[in-house]
Amino acid sequence: MAANNQKKRNTPNILITGTPGVGKSTLCEKLAEITGFKWLEISKIAKDNNCLEGFDEVYGCSVLDEEKLMDGLEPVMAEGGNIVDYHSCDFFPERWFDIVFVLKVDNTTLYDRLTHRGYTGKKLQDNIQCEIFQIILEEAKTSYNANIVHEISSVTVQELEDNLNRISLWIQQWCIDQCK
Repeated sequence: MAANNQKKRNTPNILITGTPGVGKSTLCEKLAEITGFKWLEISKIAKDNNCLEGFDEVYGCSVLDEEKLMDGLEPVMAEGGNIVDYHSCDFFPERWFDIVFVLKVDNTTLYDRLTHRGYTGKKLQDNIQCEIFQIILEEAKTSYNANIVHEISSVTVQELEDNLNRISLWIQQWCIDQCK
């Protein structure tokens, strides 16, 4: 599984996932800046490469063509050095990732962030419930080896800095371990 892929790549692939509004993009952008890894914003990549199947009127968002997206990303993921940013994770192949971070925030912070983005009605309610019931965390734990799935809090600037340091140290250790 993942151990075999790690030997083929010189740099690891990282998945950053979580409910919309938890701080994935902020973390990924800063992590890409300090590591030089490629930040793969899945929603943007899907839109730019016509990997969409339609539009969901209830949630006001595009529907992803997962198969087309996966086919297009396969060569990029095989190279390593990627930070994948998406609010779901169960359709990504397990072999792609060396570590998965699920970002979490408290419900008050999430509510404020989502309403600031203009989320209302069912979309707002379902995303808050997704966080309450830890849907993304459970999805990650069932989709990947539990040893590579880590839950991290993403509320304060200090937590952002701590997460950046933690992930940077993990990358350094991964590279050391691969040289052995």
